[in-house]
Amino acid sequence: MHLYGQLADMPAIMDIAKCHELLVLEDSAQAHGASLEGKRAGSWGDASGFSFYPGKNLGALGDAGAITTSDEALAHTLRALRNYGSHEKYKNLYQGINSRLDEIQAAMLSVKLKYLDKEIAHRRQVANAYLEGIKNKAIILPTQENDSAHVWHVFVIRCKHRDALQTYLAENGIQALIHYPIPPHQQPAYKEWNKLSYLISEKMHDEVLSLPIGPTMTMEDVTTIIQRCNDFWMYSE
Repeated sequence: MHLYGQLADMPAIMDIAKCHELLVLEDSAQAHGASLEGKRAGSWGDASGFSFYPGKNLGALGDAGAITTSDEALAHTLRALRNYGSHEKYKNLYQGINSRLDEIQAAMLSVKLKYLDKEIAHRRQVANAYLEGIKNKAIILPTQENDSAHVWHVFVIRCKHRDALQTYLAENGIQALIHYPIPPHQQPAYKEWNKLSYLISEKMHDEVLSLPIGPTMTMEDVTTIIQRCNDFWMYSE
């Protein structure tokens, strides 16, 4: 999973997969346009899933998504599965679903795709301003291994006093969201894991907070957010 827009260490992952003859499936839902060693997210593994939910870096008008693969046999199977399992009208190879990307969404995405790299460049400008400008010791900033490998779908900081910081920012007209508040092992869907404790995961979920980032932000907005973060002195050391 290319979390928050940063590519995972795909060269290492592909080496491991090759050694053990494993398939690699990328979750590229947050990493549209990210690249490493000249290869984009979605082109490293055997297949990759992309989300075009409106809030993504490349978003449609509603729910939408796509799968990419260079395996023609897999592509043939996926095309059938998304269309009731039908490879030919009224003939069904599989027990499929109705999951086609409709023409309106596709048309919208084909236009927005032309501007993706430009919008990514602006996201990187905002992120670099945060990284250089936020000096509050109470705030732990994210890291990036490679500039081209991160498209900053969200800009996630950590703070021991996360709730107080979120409230402080809201009082100053800045909306900061929590991605994600509950660790997977504490979700009802994984009730068999609920009584277990994973301290690092729990600590991270208690501290993460996403600052505003996006292609429509002005640098004046960014400067204001940086100032407010640095002014959060109550718990600074």
